[in-house]
Amino acid sequence: MEMVKQREFSGKEKDDIRTLMKFVGIYCRENHNGEKVPFSFKLLDIKEIEKKEISLCPDCARLLTYGLTMRLKCPHVPKPMCKKCETQCYHGDYKSKIREVMKFSGMYMVKHGRVDMLYHYFV
Repeated sequence: MEMVKQREFSGKEKDDIRTLMKFVGIYCRENHNGEKVPFSFKLLDIKEIEKKEISLCPDCARLLTYGLTMRLKCPHVPKPMCKKCETQCYHGDYKSKIREVMKFSGMYMVKHGRVDMLYHYFV
């Protein structure tokens, strides 16, 4: 089986990917009790970005796959926050779902000691 050659990712891309994985992981862990499987993404080796493996339900895995795909396709350099971007990449149900995930996980992190997350709510 032939491996897909992966490109190098910038530090910002890695940070964005790590953040998206963390937020979706928190949301899934706190809201979904069903069967979960380790997440993988064919366009990049997740272990190069985040050493800790995350397990997700099928819906959250689909959302994270979509989010990572959109992040890697982003034409903007530097990439703005999605909520402030003129080019809306997320479409349909994905847009409302990612907002729900970001809001829930951001507040979860604030309540559990990550006060620096408040910055993103007001900037």
